[in-house]
Amino acid sequence: MSDSSYTARLPWLIVLVALASGAGLWLGARYAGSTPGTGTVRTEAALVYPEPRAVPPFELARTDGTTFGNADLDGAWTLVFFGFTNCPDICPVTLAVFKSLEQELAAKPGAPVVRMLFVSVDPARDDAKSLGEYVSYFSPRIVAATASDAVLEPFARSLGAVYMRSGDGADYTVDHSSSIAVIDPHARLHALFRPPLVARDMAKDLLTLSASVE
Repeated sequence: MSDSSYTARLPWLIVLVALASGAGLWLGARYAGSTPGTGTVRTEAALVYPEPRAVPPFELARTDGTTFGNADLDGAWTLVFFGFTNCPDICPVTLAVFKSLEQELAAKPGAPVVRMLFVSVDPARDDAKSLGEYVSYFSPRIVAATASDAVLEPFARSLGAVYMRSGDGADYTVDHSSSIAVIDPHARLHALFRPPLVARDMAKDLLTLSASVE
């Protein structure tokens, strides 16, 4: 798929994904008790899907030149956030929450292994060097990766996220989802964290979710 045809499809894509994601989250809250603080799995902030779903095949390029794909999701919880380095607000705020979450988990005995993945949806400007420097400012443990739109679009959609570029020339910006996808150690989309993001609550939920997954 070319970038131009992808861009042309985005308005419809955003509507469809928003409807699908909204329905999924509503069903999760209604039937699985995933509203924070209620239900069979009591969470502070996470919205838990009624049935975890496998992440379709994907392959991203990491800043060190290696790839990141489905096999890298096995064996640990993975938090996935979509953004870009020129983002003025939500991206730096979210990565700062990632850093605080690391500290919260480090202080909790028995905390699960959690991988944090920042996926750039601006591959034209976010080359390996700039992307690597950006995430390392917040934490050297955050994995940064990107890919072409042909890869990013279905991967984002599979995790309930969308993005769209707006503006002309080199000063364009990218509108994108602000939620964090929570993938369990079996490489399944398990839950979502939505703003406002509070590291302490997220850490508690990850311990709770870890205890509920074999």
